[in-house]
Amino acid sequence: MSDVRDELVRIDAQGVVHPIGVVASQRMRPHQGAYRLLPSPDHVVLMRYTGEDGRVDDGDGALVRLAGEIAVAGTICDIFALLGQTGWRGVLSVHSGDITRQVFIEQGMVLGVRSNAAQERLGRVLYRYGYLDESQLSCLEAQMGQGKRFGELAIESGVLMREQVYKAFANQITEVVVGAMHVADGTYFFLDDFHDGDIASPQALSINALLMDGVTRMDELRYFEEKIPSLEHVPVKTNSTTPVVEEFGNTYAAVDGERSVSEIGRITGLGEFDTMKQIYGLVQAQQVQIRTPSASGGPAAIVTAANDVLLAVFRRADAAGLHAELVEGLANYTVGAGVFYDMLFQGAGPDAAGRLSVQKVVDNSVMVAQGEPVEQVLRRLLFDYVSFAVYSVGSALGQEVEGELAEEVGRALDNLRPSH
Repeated sequence: MSDVRDELVRIDAQGVVHPIGVVASQRMRPHQGAYRLLPSPDHVVLMRYTGEDGRVDDGDGALVRLAGEIAVAGTICDIFALLGQTGWRGVLSVHSGDITRQVFIEQGMVLGVRSNAAQERLGRVLYRYGYLDESQLSCLEAQMGQGKRFGELAIESGVLMREQVYKAFANQITEVVVGAMHVADGTYFFLDDFHDGDIASPQALSINALLMDGVTRMDELRYFEEKIPSLEHVPVKTNSTTPVVEEFGNTYAAVDGERSVSEIGRITGLGEFDTMKQIYGLVQAQQVQIRTPSASGGPAAIVTAANDVLLAVFRRADAAGLHAELVEGLANYTVGAGVFYDMLFQGAGPDAAGRLSVQKVVDNSVMVAQGEPVEQVLRRLLFDYVSFAVYSVGSALGQEVEGELAEEVGRALDNLRPSH
C-alpha cells in the first residue's frame, strides 16, 4: 500500500533539501539543474527552472499561470469552468501519483489531450469503443517502438479508416477530461501556450460541454455502482416479458450471460459509461440482473471479485461509523503481512469506497509473483486480505450482522478462494 511518507523531503537549517522517501528521490532526479526559488507562503516551496542565469528564457519551460493542490474529487471541475471563461491558450497538466494528464485548451475549447494512464491511451480507447479487437490492439502496440503514433500505424496497416481514428480522438478527449475530474489527490498546473505540433490531430470540443458531461457522469456513477459494481460484472437476462425500450435494444441484444459490461460496450461501440447507463436502466426495469464475474476469467476477474467483497464490507462499516477503524485495521494487516502487499497495492488503493484499482493491481501482480503463477498469488493474497476485512467488521457488528455480511459476500469469496 502506498504511503505519503514516501513523498517527503526535509529542508534542514542550512536550507539544503534532502529527499526522505523513495518516491521523493525519484521525482527530484529528472529536475536536475538550476532553479529560481520564487516567493511563496510559509508552507509552500515554489521553484521553476531558469538555468544558471536565473532568468526565464526560451527553452526554460512554459510560464505557470495557475497551480494548486487537489484534495477531493471534482476540484478540476472548477478549474475547467474558469478556463472555459478566460479564453486562455495553454495546457492544463493534472498529476496524481505517476499518472499525468494534459489537456490542450484555447478560447474555451479543448483541442487535444495526452495521458499516460493505460486505459486512456488512444489504442486502449479504440479497443474500449469497439474499433479494434484484442489481437489487433496487441499487434499495433508491438509496433509502437518504430517511432510512429498509434493512429498512424492503425491507418497505414489498414486496420482502421482515417475517419474512425479521427472520431476516436474525441472519445479520448472525453475519457481524459473525465479522468482528470475524478482525481482526488494530486496537483494541477496551467502552463501558458503550447506548440501546435504537440497535438496529433486537433479537435474543438467545448470545455463547458465536456464539463457538463463529466459532472453528469460523476453523479450518475454513484447510482450505477450500487447495482453494477464494476465493468467486469456480467448482465444476465431475466424472464421479463416487458418490451425493452428501443434505445436499449442493441445493448439488450448483446447480453448473453457471458459478456461483461465492458465487452458489451465494445460490441455495441457505445463505450463503457453509456453501456453501464443502459444496463442500469435494464436492471431497473428488471429485464436483466447482474452477476459477479467468475474469478476463473483471469487476474482482472480475481481483483474484481475481491472488490465485490470490499465494497460490501465498507458499506457495512460506513453505516456503522467504522470506516476509519476498518482503514486502520487493513493498513496494520498489510504491514504485518509483509512487503508483498506494499508491492501489490502500490498506487492501487483501496479508495474511499474500498475499491482497489483493477488494472494497477494486475500490473503490480507480475512483480509480486516473481515467477509463480500470477493468478495463484493473487488469489492467495487477496483472499486473505478480504477475509480479514470481513472478520474485522463482522466481529465488531455482532453475530447477526456478521452472518448477513458473510451471506452477502459468500459467492464472491467462493470465486476468490485459492484452489489446493
